[in-house]
Amino acid sequence: MIKVAYWPGCVARGFAPELHGAVAKVAPLLDIELVELDRANCCGAGVIAEHSQELADTLNARTFALAQRVEGAAGMMNICSTCQGAQSECRERLDASASYREHINKHLAPEGLSYRKDDEWWNKNLLWLVVEEIGLETLRSKVVRPLTGLKVAPFYGCYIVRPTRRLGFDRYPDRDKYLSMVIEALGAEPVEYAGSHKCCGFPIITMNRRTSLRQAGRHLADAIEAGADCLVTPCPLCHLNLDMQQPEAAKFVGHDLGVPVLHFPQLLGLALGLSPKELGMGKHVVSTREIAERVESLPVAAAA
Repeated sequence: MIKVAYWPGCVARGFAPELHGAVAKVAPLLDIELVELDRANCCGAGVIAEHSQELADTLNARTFALAQRVEGAAGMMNICSTCQGAQSECRERLDASASYREHINKHLAPEGLSYRKDDEWWNKNLLWLVVEEIGLETLRSKVVRPLTGLKVAPFYGCYIVRPTRRLGFDRYPDRDKYLSMVIEALGAEPVEYAGSHKCCGFPIITMNRRTSLRQAGRHLADAIEAGADCLVTPCPLCHLNLDMQQPEAAKFVGHDLGVPVLHFPQLLGLALGLSPKELGMGKHVVSTREIAERVESLPVAAAA
């Protein structure tokens, strides 16, 4: 059992509550104990930093300080690529300067909080945690319903693949392959296509809607043409652009799309024996019914 301080992020509790719910169902099956940081802050998603870097760093330092107070936790877990990217950037700045860290901690002092630099403490999204802390062999041993025959296109989202220097690729050089590795471990077939590591377009949706939707539509069309039955993403903001905006994105690529987009813990949950209903798959904009029926027709073995 691994105990973690759990930061679900804003989107998973607002626009995509099925993501938060799926994590709660999947965690005990992976022997993950979640201690939710229900008083933590929005990471800022890069938007707050455009107006005040100090405020963004203070908000994330506060979340880190809350996580570091969770007794017995191995580290902090998030479920959003955007949170991972924004928080990794802030942490790099906090760790680089003792005087700046001390300055930020003064803002936290009224709550009795303080962020401390600790090279052994980590903040990992669920995808990284599954591969690095649980391990693919252990994951395979927990699969009770191999997703045989299912072709899954991975979609990473920018923030967990760039910039590699800040995201620990020197220590974990395969982080940009983890989704494909997990898809294989679950018994499904990863699909290679051009857009798997590109931007979904969400960051510019309010400034240039046409370009944003064209980006999303092109990635989805590429995945379909490569033979994908569905996509999977560890980022709820990517999910918003690829699923919720998919009917609009289809208008920019010249043909229907209609391809389901799963949250990462939903794909895990299907292979661990949970039902599509338990994982909230009925709450997506693009129907997941065909995928659900195929998965539910697969044999389920007894849990080890």
